[in-house]
Amino acid sequence: MNEFLKKAVQAIEDKQGQDIRVIDIRDISVLADYFIIAHGKNTPQIQAIVENIDFVLSKDGHEPLSIEGGRNGGWNLMDYGHTIIHIFGVQERLFYDLERLWVDGKPVVVEE
Repeated sequence: MNEFLKKAVQAIEDKQGQDIRVIDIRDISVLADYFIIAHGKNTPQIQAIVENIDFVLSKDGHEPLSIEGGRNGGWNLMDYGHTIIHIFGVQERLFYDLERLWVDGKPVVVEE
């Protein structure tokens, strides 16, 4: 799992995704094991981040169960079953504030 998280975080960093957070939610939810949350500065950057995550993880055989959001979406969600990746616009991230909603989750440090 750690390798999956590393590659996902690196894919976000490669497209200059901002304020990347990984949260372990295994003890508090059955939705997934981990959330990865980040944001982009504008719609083209957000789309580039989502496309890069999909490209990088697909190379290793990790296909998302679903991708929600889209070209105009300020909140894109990529569901990999064990991990859900949220890529927001700046305003949408502030509005939904997932970090506050999942404050009981454990922060994860993804080592390079």
